[in-house]
Amino acid sequence: MPRQARLQRKTAETEIELELNLDGSGQADVQTGVGFFDHMLTLFTKHGAFDLKIRAKGDLQVDQHHTVEDVGICLGQAIRSAVGDKAGIRRYGHFTLPMEETLVTTAVDLSGRYFLVFQAPCPTQKIGEFDSELIEDFWQAVAANALCNLHIVLHHGRNSHHISEAIFKCGARALRMAVEHDARMVGVPSTKGTL
Repeated sequence: MPRQARLQRKTAETEIELELNLDGSGQADVQTGVGFFDHMLTLFTKHGAFDLKIRAKGDLQVDQHHTVEDVGICLGQAIRSAVGDKAGIRRYGHFTLPMEETLVTTAVDLSGRYFLVFQAPCPTQKIGEFDSELIEDFWQAVAANALCNLHIVLHHGRNSHHISEAIFKCGARALRMAVEHDARMVGVPSTKGTL
């Protein structure tokens, strides 16, 4: 069975519909109203080999924060739902990804516990019209709602666009590894018997 999730979230600040298929083929249909963010989510989908559909309407007249964070909340919840009881998955994933002058490492543990380490500062406050501090806010929302340990480390980089792109591609590759089926793993990959 395909591991899929569909959810809706409506608040006074945002209205979001999201569909995720962990066993997809990299098809993205993303409309958040934030062009750069759409670009990053499309890269994430392609490199994770997921299928992702997002329709988000937010109070962009205020700023981009609520939209970006709430999409992160929804994506994290969808990951948690789609992965199910985690029986037979790898659980851990990691990747180191070069993006021209930039190098990023991401590691994830679908442990059922939340922790984020984000050591990837952008050298500029803006990437076009996008607030670069929202990159960390997005991944914090994803990790907190997927209930995973997530470590994102920038080894070096100069260009903020490259740094962000490397983070999203690398995060996708690490998550792709973590949710993959492991033919040698019988049951849940934990001595506790549950994650």
